[in-house]
Amino acid sequence: MAESTQLTGKLLIAMPAMGDPRFERGVVFVCAHSEEGAMGLILNKPTDDVTLADLFEQLSIESGPDARQMRVHFGGPVETGRGFVLHGPDYTSSLSTLQVDERFGMTATLDILEEFARGAGPAQAFMALGYAGWGPGQLESELAQNAWLTTEATPDLVFSEDDAGKWQAALGTLGIDALMLSGSGGRA
Repeated sequence: MAESTQLTGKLLIAMPAMGDPRFERGVVFVCAHSEEGAMGLILNKPTDDVTLADLFEQLSIESGPDARQMRVHFGGPVETGRGFVLHGPDYTSSLSTLQVDERFGMTATLDILEEFARGAGPAQAFMALGYAGWGPGQLESELAQNAWLTTEATPDLVFSEDDAGKWQAALGTLGIDALMLSGSGGRA
């Protein structure tokens, strides 16, 4: 299944006809993709009700005056109580960091939050609660149904704070204007 593993480290861009409102106009970074399925983080759905300071408090992590501030996002509908940090290559957890590729790593252990509470950690980071998951063959099926477009992930796009503009920016990497996309498909 060499083709499917090529999606690791790529972006999925939801098409206008996406039937699931959780993914509407969504941009998903694929952290892992293999024959066993896929796992990714939605990059452009910030939460309004949870802050990084809230997470420090809930997890009894003492934060200092230099504690990092960053938006917390809805990463997907699976394990929404669990945190995931997508970050650049300048950080590796001593406990567990998934090296996605040479540009991105993903850490889901408390030590990275403890780093943030001290004002340290990776230079670029994206914080999400929950993740998007697909079983074996499920993502391939959705791709065949034209539910998603795929494109290269760049640190500028992934770590951009312009959540509202990420979908359009991701489409722009393919030379596509959102106004040109149709919400319905056809057959020739």
